[in-house]
Amino acid sequence: MRRLRFDVAYDGTDYHGWQVQPGLSTIQGVLEEIISVVEGKRVHVSGSGRTDAGVHAFAQVASVSIENRIPTDNFRRAVNRLLPINIRISNVREVPLAFHPRFDASRKTYEFRIFREEICSPFLSRFVFHHPFPLNEKAMMQAAPLLIGEYDFTAFAAADDRYPEGQTNVRIIFRSEMERTGDTLIYRVTGSGFLKHMVRNIMGVLFEVGKGNLHDDDIRARLQPNNGIRPGPRVPACGLILVSVEYDDDQSKTEKISET
Repeated sequence: MRRLRFDVAYDGTDYHGWQVQPGLSTIQGVLEEIISVVEGKRVHVSGSGRTDAGVHAFAQVASVSIENRIPTDNFRRAVNRLLPINIRISNVREVPLAFHPRFDASRKTYEFRIFREEICSPFLSRFVFHHPFPLNEKAMMQAAPLLIGEYDFTAFAAADDRYPEGQTNVRIIFRSEMERTGDTLIYRVTGSGFLKHMVRNIMGVLFEVGKGNLHDDDIRARLQPNNGIRPGPRVPACGLILVSVEYDDDQSKTEKISET
């Protein structure tokens, strides 16, 4: 038995998220179906996290255990030949059998992209949230760093049955920044991990700051433990991209920022 780790890039528009769901097309489900053909029997593909329906990835990290002795380059070619065009794998390599892409991850980076002009090209519209209406972008940029640090992010998270009762919602945010690049406002956040809908809820709160409905103190209040504030609002999934997943034993940082 051998364990293979690989990166997965995908356009999540036509999928119901990462996790396998009966009767629905998901990224994990498609990968398991295709790799099972290569292996000759059913396999289980693990991912570094469960992206929502419509969320995209530059480099989701996944792994699978197989008995096939196929070289890693041939495995990549064989799988990509069978995958639909909106999913591709890369950087295939063997890792210890104990490796798990979610439990071993130390940091993840997401981007949320907001296209600000009146007309959004159809070649771009699947990968941004189109919002041409007035926003105080400066206020949003100033508010974004308030999230840096170790906090209980319950006020930014949806309920998730993956976590057992009593599971902590404390996470560490290492980077939280927003910048304008051309016609696009980009929010980047790096954390030790993210709760369900956490990034989309953070972005929703920053949107309310941009609209003048919330202010810096409202963000600080949401970071206080036991604040009783319900999560939301949540922005659409289309603008959210999983950019990279980092591991403490990686030889170099593998973050991949695409051109805007």
